Amino acid sequence: MLSRHFLRCKVLQTLYSGRYENLDALTLAHNFDYHVGHLNQLGILQLALLPAIVLSAREVLEDGKKKYHRTHEDENPNMRMVENSFIRRMTDNYEFKKHLAEWGGCWDTHSDLVRETFLDLRTRDFYRDYLANPEEGFAVDKDFAINLFRYLMNREALVTVLAERSLLWEDDFEQIAQYNFMMLKGLEEQAMDEAMQWPLMYDRRREKDEEDMSFARQLLRAALSCKEEAEGLIRQHLQGWEFERVSPMDVQLIIMAVAELVSCPSIPEKVTVDEYIELSKEFSSERSRLFINGILDKLILDLRSQGRIQKSGRGLAEL
Repeated sequence: MLSRHFLRCKVLQTLYSGRYENLDALTLAHNFDYHVGHLNQLGILQLALLPAIVLSAREVLEDGKKKYHRTHEDENPNMRMVENSFIRRMTDNYEFKKHLAEWGGCWDTHSDLVRETFLDLRTRDFYRDYLANPEEGFAVDKDFAINLFRYLMNREALVTVLAERSLLWEDDFEQIAQYNFMMLKGLEEQAMDEAMQWPLMYDRRREKDEEDMSFARQLLRAALSCKEEAEGLIRQHLQGWEFERVSPMDVQLIIMAVAELVSCPSIPEKVTVDEYIELSKEFSSERSRLFINGILDKLILDLRSQGRIQKSGRGLAEL
């Protein structure tokens, strides 16, 4: 599920890239929708590693049976991971299979890397403990699958494969992996069948996702509309500092904050200020936090005096 903080990050990235490419508003709006929509593709590619490594495991174990000098273990491999009921239910789900067919073929072209990953996995304690665990059933298989997913998301070589497919995916990887991790933990045996609606990071069928996307699109339009006005206000409050020397990222963050203050009446001022200070920690320098906070304090006084900030509702807008 999308968070508004994450969507603010996507709006910021869209505006910042457009600043240097001189893109028009329509193109920027299209780019924003495109990047958010492709988060689902990244999510499915991450999850696709689970059936991919199971397939690789089956091949490795079958190859072991064909060795000329076979051990007892080669002839009688432990197939527990290959038959993991949780991963099997994933791959039997109609929607997940559809998403895999559309987006998940990436790992077919990296079969050597997936095989190498499985060979490393066989040396890991959590894998050996799973094979040796006398307990069986969905819950045990689910716990292993979740631990396996965590292990895969920390394999640098696998992360690099996905990061190279999109410039933005390197920044998005951890956020999407965290979503998938929590989503997998939330799947219950009773609901996890072939017809279950597969959870996506951004799902147009979810009312909240559409509400949050509407907020983000409005924020993007408002930031483009108030750019010149916000830059003028920033210039007014710079003391002993030239506007051209201010970090372009800091300027963009302040423009977005001004846009949100004047165009989102249900979001309290404090929430907006706190959000953009947090964004400055992620995308700018340590000193930017103090600079942005100081400028926004002054701009809010200006905007209030002009009657530009009109807040309504209970002030409990979701982030």
